[in-house]
Amino acid sequence: MKNFLAVYTGSEASLEASGWHELDEAEQQARHQQGVEAWGRWVEANKDAIVETGAPLGKTLRVSRHGVESIRNALAAFTIVRADSHEAAARMFEGHPHFTIFPGDSVEVMECLPLPGGK
Repeated sequence: MKNFLAVYTGSEASLEASGWHELDEAEQQARHQQGVEAWGRWVEANKDAIVETGAPLGKTLRVSRHGVESIRNALAAFTIVRADSHEAAARMFEGHPHFTIFPGDSVEVMECLPLPGGK
């Protein structure tokens, strides 16, 4: 079994396309609750494969040789799962509430590789 990092992405474009802003406050709250419940069911259904449930991600600061700067990216949250293959890990996220109920864009899944020279 290998570990895979799943990064939930979202953008202003996916938010606009979802029609989220057109919903009134009560509709947004209802959809939010529906999404939270669906996400909980997804976690329960995949609990044996989840290594780290993860969390939403906040604002980003980029650090480089030029210093620290505030940036915007599409990263919204993360989860770490265990699966026999990359394909199997990705299939866990098909129909995920991040993009079927919430206004998220997608989930990107990548293998967590061992450190070079590590054990």
